[in-house]
Amino acid sequence: MQWAGLVAPGVAVLDVAAGGGRHSRFFADRGHRVTALDRDTGALAAYSGIEIVQADLEDGSPWPLPGCTFGAVVVTNYLHRPLFPMLLDALASGGVLLYETFMAGNERFGRPSRPEFLLKDGELLDLARGRLSVTAYEARTISEPKMAMVQRIAARRP
Repeated sequence: MQWAGLVAPGVAVLDVAAGGGRHSRFFADRGHRVTALDRDTGALAAYSGIEIVQADLEDGSPWPLPGCTFGAVVVTNYLHRPLFPMLLDALASGGVLLYETFMAGNERFGRPSRPEFLLKDGELLDLARGRLSVTAYEARTISEPKMAMVQRIAARRP
């Protein structure tokens, strides 16, 4: 919500690993056309106005939205590094990447704790470097909804 104002009014939004659809619903309620992408879409079915794409992003299948671009790509509490190129390709010119997930150091607070599920120090900055213009970045401890170490980035494709 903090950086939602960076997303231009009315642009299409992709919610990756949408889960229960919290971000999908938030952007749809703001008037955006939303595509929610997840392996389990059951929780999303009850909400009209959201395009639902069911896909397992980790089974080696091709990217389910080839050639599609969005004014914003939102990823929260999910990390599968092989998707990084597809996420960047899915950003339209002027599009905004909003990404937040757990980082190294989170293991002291619980799960996730395995390195493959934790961003390395500055990893989201490295992802954006040379490709996106970083508007905001944080690497910090949060206390809500539970104690965790996270990285957050808001970055725009030129």
